[in-house]
Amino acid sequence: MSRCSEGLAWWVDRVCVALLILLVLDVWLGVLVRYAIPLPITFTEEAARYLMIWTALLAVSSCIARREHIGVLLVFDRLPHPARRLLLGGFDLLALGFFLTLFYFGIVFTIGGAARVTMIFQVSKAVPFAAVPVSAAFACVQVVLVGLRDQFRFTQDLKSASGAQVL
Repeated sequence: MSRCSEGLAWWVDRVCVALLILLVLDVWLGVLVRYAIPLPITFTEEAARYLMIWTALLAVSSCIARREHIGVLLVFDRLPHPARRLLLGGFDLLALGFFLTLFYFGIVFTIGGAARVTMIFQVSKAVPFAAVPVSAAFACVQVVLVGLRDQFRFTQDLKSASGAQVL
């Protein structure tokens, strides 16, 4: 599970970096054609918007894989081991429920946007809207993988702690 999670995060990280590079280049091109070289290029703002959305939403699954999402550890770190395991499992179930809901409504949203086109590119809005269900799907996979990984780690930690007390 750990390898699957890390492998998926590795690929998503690379995609996010590529999208971020494109975003930076696109924004610089937009600044250049607006202020330095007056060319009739109009796609930069729309491209930047969609690149930013895809990058931000895809990065969520990478953060889940590393447990880098926002959390207050002040109380969590002071709880006994079994309570931590239960709390973490509960949070994972809540996150899974949230991302499954987001996935479902993201698909509905994407299907609804398929008949509409973007202003500049004249491409179906299903392409930018698909960022929501695709990212939610990756997030669901990561929540399950990381949740199972951490529950097994808690079990291993309890076994090694009980073994250390016996010795």
